[in-house]
Amino acid sequence: MSGPVGLLAVIPARGGSKGLPGKNIRSFAGLPLIAHSILFARQCSEITRLVVSTDSEAVAALARKFDADVPFLRPAELAGDETPLWVVLRHALETVEDLDHRQYEFVALLDPTSPAREPKDLRGALDRLQGNPSADGIIGVSRPDFNPIWHCVVERDGWMSYLIDQGVTFSRRQDVPPVYRINGGLYVWRTSFVRREPRGWQEYGRHMMHETPEYRAMSIDDLKEFERAELLVKSGFIRFPWLDMEQVKACVPSRS
Repeated sequence: MSGPVGLLAVIPARGGSKGLPGKNIRSFAGLPLIAHSILFARQCSEITRLVVSTDSEAVAALARKFDADVPFLRPAELAGDETPLWVVLRHALETVEDLDHRQYEFVALLDPTSPAREPKDLRGALDRLQGNPSADGIIGVSRPDFNPIWHCVVERDGWMSYLIDQGVTFSRRQDVPPVYRINGGLYVWRTSFVRREPRGWQEYGRHMMHETPEYRAMSIDDLKEFERAELLVKSGFIRFPWLDMEQVKACVPSRS
């Protein structure tokens, strides 16, 4: 096996969902939801290999219809409601590297429920990660419409109190330091970090942030979120490059 080279992209798409059953294959802006992440990946020349990790034959068949590779079916014990995505990612990386008889240098997680990413996001994030050898990964973030330091309060002993104690020290909104939220759109790691860290990434390693606009931050877990996100795309407020008519003709298989 040669040294690590290239970027493996993993789309995790299990068949079950408590919030919205069948959401990964549900029609979203004219295409199955998972198809948007597949078509996104097909526009990214940085991706060496794209695989879908699923426990569902229906999801696998649909993914293959859009020319995504499904080289294995995820074990049932890794497809529960409480299964961490980190475990799923590690399983996919290990399985694909065993099948391919090679190691990848980077791995990207493309969650199909956060489809409003653009090819330039992956390109920019990967460039920054490659340029900083001390970083283990880079995570997609955005600035929420309100600043939690300034706006968020809780009730303590019957009285309103700042959720974040630092908030009381500011008298002007403009002086509050910016806050970012993990938006689910993009995760890229060095595979060396993924292999050595079995417990997850949040508490371990060194990570950079790749900022994207808040209006493109979506995480589809239930019907309301699904319909709101779809409305933003259908109205043209959020544009998916792969929905251009000519690109759809080129990308979407003609077979039924």
